[in-house]
Amino acid sequence: MKRVGYLKSRGTCETGSGSGILDEPTSALDPMAEQDIYTRFNEMVTGKTAVFISHRMSSCRFCDEIVVFDDGQIVENGTHEELVAHAGGVYQRMWEAQAQYYVS
Repeated sequence: MKRVGYLKSRGTCETGSGSGILDEPTSALDPMAEQDIYTRFNEMVTGKTAVFISHRMSSCRFCDEIVVFDDGQIVENGTHEELVAHAGGVYQRMWEAQAQYYVS
């Protein structure tokens, strides 16, 4: 199902519309396939407007700007580095919750 979304977005970007949307594109993929999709998507949308929707904080690192929603409202925005540095922020708390499983 997620590949269908990826293919639709890929087709949109390649036909010259100047935009693309990926909504949780890698939720059912292994880490290697996930990395491949991020790399390809990033290449396809260079110089274009793209919306990337994800609950995986690590997948947002390649984004130029991250907008954080909480209960339907925008509560934060910035780069990954800015948001991680915002102690107690929604993004920072989510990052810490997910990152704890990757660091010893």
